[in-house]
Amino acid sequence: MPRIGAIILAAGLSKRMGHPKLLLPLNGKPLFRYPLEQAIRNHLQPICLIAGQHLQAFQTASSDLVSVEYIYNRGYEQGMSSSLKIGIENIKDCTDAAFIFLADQPFVPNLVVQSMIEEFGKDTRIVRPQYQGNFGHPILIDKSLYDEFLKLEGDQGGKAIINNYKSETKILTFDHPFWGMDIDTPEEYRIGEQRMTANIPNL
Repeated sequence: MPRIGAIILAAGLSKRMGHPKLLLPLNGKPLFRYPLEQAIRNHLQPICLIAGQHLQAFQTASSDLVSVEYIYNRGYEQGMSSSLKIGIENIKDCTDAAFIFLADQPFVPNLVVQSMIEEFGKDTRIVRPQYQGNFGHPILIDKSLYDEFLKLEGDQGGKAIINNYKSETKILTFDHPFWGMDIDTPEEYRIGEQRMTANIPNL
């Protein structure tokens, strides 16, 4: 079995929300806990949550969860690449692959993560989901790409790297656009609350 870790990116500034979105309650628990618990349920290890100014609040709000490492990104204002690099650096010597989760995506179901794990290693170096035609997260990357992620700069993710390895990327398609939904704005948060209240299942 490959050793697969998880990097959860939680150091964003919530500019479009206007206040710390990842601590907002959604169905009784903070938004950031959803991908964290997803990683735990699927036995990913290690699990690293990369945070900025709200590190202590995250730790307090998830103190009941074990096997999670909380890492402070002192350069969080420099953008996503700084958090990605910290996460990769932390897990590169003990994993064969890593999931990259966004902490503002609460609707990704077990099916997506499990399907991606099943596809890993089948002549692929990247596995990524597509939700009703739109690419999304989490993304699963092979350890052979870690060094390239460590070279990223500024407020960019791994899009350019992924584009360089299209022939070695497996795309899994799902027909549920909500699964890949980010919660960035008050309107998206309201929609997310409605979805949870309606108890729409993550199939």
